[in-house]
Amino acid sequence: MAMKSRCLSMTVGVWAICTLLGGASASAEELIFSLITKTNENPVFVLMRQAAEAKAKQLGVKLISFAGKYDGDNASQVDAIENSISAGAKVIVIVPNDTTAIVPQIKAARAAGVIVMVADSPLVPVNAADGTWATNNFAAGQLIGQWAKATLGDKAKDARIAMLNADTMMVTNDVARDNGFLTGFGITVPNRKVWGSETDPRIVGHDVTKGSPSGGQTAMENMLQKDPTINVVFTMNEQSASGAAQALKAVGRDKDVFLVSVDGTCAGIEMVRNGTIAATSMQFWLDMATDAMQAAMDKIKTGAVPPVTPGLDYVDSGTKLVTDHPAPGVPSITSEEALKLRGDMCKKAS
Repeated sequence: MAMKSRCLSMTVGVWAICTLLGGASASAEELIFSLITKTNENPVFVLMRQAAEAKAKQLGVKLISFAGKYDGDNASQVDAIENSISAGAKVIVIVPNDTTAIVPQIKAARAAGVIVMVADSPLVPVNAADGTWATNNFAAGQLIGQWAKATLGDKAKDARIAMLNADTMMVTNDVARDNGFLTGFGITVPNRKVWGSETDPRIVGHDVTKGSPSGGQTAMENMLQKDPTINVVFTMNEQSASGAAQALKAVGRDKDVFLVSVDGTCAGIEMVRNGTIAATSMQFWLDMATDAMQAAMDKIKTGAVPPVTPGLDYVDSGTKLVTDHPAPGVPSITSEEALKLRGDMCKKAS
């Protein structure tokens, strides 16, 4: 009866798989992988699921997928882990919404014999998972901060900065991007474990966006009410940047504010190309998911676990600064070069 209720809580597609498998009674010959992302609203995770589906075919496994309802939704991911186990998943690849709160469920899954790989946002502690594939989010933010400071030149000392974060829960990638940006801009960050610990008078304040366009617009409106002279805006992702851009345009500030972000989605690269945002740090999140899946299969077959990147406790998938206005001393690529790197992914998205 409990198994039936778990199946009923799934989406239609997953319900069909769960029914076919009779709950957890997957055949020994059939491997099931589960992908759990933050939300389906962000195009990053839609494309990540598509890449994972292609990888599942290559590996010869079944893939079931879940997503939170919004950026920061831990409860849905808790349910997704339970549903994955019920469906007989041998592997779970998760992009955690809350890198601390989800740890007990991940430990329970591993205790039940499931291999759990993390993508994008390392857990706290990172060794709660079997492996982690991520970007050095601090370095990604730092690149953006260095570019903004170099581009402003002498005006950087009088900057008015708005920080648009994801959530008050202080998720690790959100905190790292924020503090990386400020450090790159030359601002001292006393506590890198949280955002908002700095006291530099150039910072107007922080607001949260839930990583969404509507959240970005509201947060930007709040910041402009606080200080209409803001001239630098950091956004934790390009979804929130699009909303911030709308708020700036509404008050005629869209041409004189440095709006920067992180992710490097197809839409984000296009925003760099059309001038909506000035620069973004491009991450390789599809590789995070597919490499994690490959490593899980290798672990099943041989017990092998890939070595972490030297100096880090996870595998770093890399980052590149994308801007059509390069700054001296800050390595970057153009929006056209970034689109070529994305290749077929952006062609499908257009």
